[in-house]
Amino acid sequence: MPHRDVVSATAAIGALTRSGRHRDAVALFSGILGDGIVPNEFTFGTILQSASALRDLRVGAQLHACVAKLGLCSNVFVGSALVDHYAKMGSVREAQGALQDTREPNVVSYTALIAGFLKNGMSGDAARLFRCMPERNVISWNAMIGGSSKAGLNEEAVNLFLEMCREGVRPNESTFPCLLTSVANAGALGVGRSIHASAIKFLGKLDVFAGNSLVSFYARCGSLDDSVLAFKKIKIKNVVSWNALICGYAQNGRGEEALDAFRRMKATGLKPDRVTLLGLLFGCNHAGLVDEGYSLFRTAEMEQPGVLRPEHYACVVDLFSRAKRFDDAKRFLENLPFEPGIGFWKSLIGGCQIHWNRELVKSVAKHIHALDPKDTSSYILLSNVYSAAGSWQDVSMIRREIKEKGLKRITGCSWIEVQNQVHVFFNGDRRHPKSDDIYMMLESCLNSEEDEDCLV
Repeated sequence: MPHRDVVSATAAIGALTRSGRHRDAVALFSGILGDGIVPNEFTFGTILQSASALRDLRVGAQLHACVAKLGLCSNVFVGSALVDHYAKMGSVREAQGALQDTREPNVVSYTALIAGFLKNGMSGDAARLFRCMPERNVISWNAMIGGSSKAGLNEEAVNLFLEMCREGVRPNESTFPCLLTSVANAGALGVGRSIHASAIKFLGKLDVFAGNSLVSFYARCGSLDDSVLAFKKIKIKNVVSWNALICGYAQNGRGEEALDAFRRMKATGLKPDRVTLLGLLFGCNHAGLVDEGYSLFRTAEMEQPGVLRPEHYACVVDLFSRAKRFDDAKRFLENLPFEPGIGFWKSLIGGCQIHWNRELVKSVAKHIHALDPKDTSSYILLSNVYSAAGSWQDVSMIRREIKEKGLKRITGCSWIEVQNQVHVFFNGDRRHPKSDDIYMMLESCLNSEEDEDCLV
């Protein structure tokens, strides 16, 4: 380019960035500085995207220094780009500094920092910044809803959606997938149906992303018929659509249907990915389809070795051990292309618990304790195996060892949805506002059973 100026240079950098050639974009930026061309706010807004894509904080810091040298730190366009870069890199303090340097930051600036807070587990800081924003749009609301969902704050995500609607902000296609994930996590089928109705009301025709989320949501809440119906309504199905259906069948113990869906998926010409294989292995595992599951794994090993991850190998171990094929499981473990972690040995213990294999469980427990002496769950699994076998002396020994080592159990919980509200209960829990009534009813039921036993 014989007569290059800042406009043409910025256009060239933008073209490289959009095509994914981020290192070339950074090299070109260095080249224009060497040619004496002074970059403007649009140049920095573009090149910072490449710095983020490269995950290179050093390049970002050098660009920030260049911005400061040119006196552009207060520019809202450049400031927002810097906040976004540092937030994506996990450098929250630097992102906050870039926001403070920006004169009259806009909704984009604030939303970028909110996303950074949420990504780094700082939900309280995100909420405080969100509340003091001078204005909020659907993107900032979506950032809060999505961040809350990823942080496991399911009720907060739903409440934010309701507040958003009350304030007159219209949800868009990006609002509903994260929201449906939250209600699926909470198992709130009634709330999810209401959100489904809202999606139709606001969007009319649902796109593939909302459709995929509905398939997954209904399946995870046990409403498989609704899940299949939601799948059928997706006009152009992608791999994620089929994965949602296959995993839905698998989660509900319908291994044969999962395999049938897989065959139909292949007939469309779509190629399975690692999630497809994981869903199929899970479905075969819980339906007792051992040979079918192992055959799928072997096919993937030969035809798509790139999709295989440790969790696929762990599924095969679980597949064999649940079917009481412990020799096959041990042989498979011995031939792994990597050193097995704790999860693999726990899969074996799970099978031992089902089939009461005491000798094998002792051997497996040694492997687990060698890898992580403080892993509480392995002690609990071991105790359960001894308990199932009626070996109470071994159970007492395990429990004493847990106590002496100061290990703590993660308390299990259950939940129930009543009138669109999810109630969570822990073992021996008395925090529920109606706990006295609940325990009174429980005692009444137990007494009724005792009375019936006396009459027999």
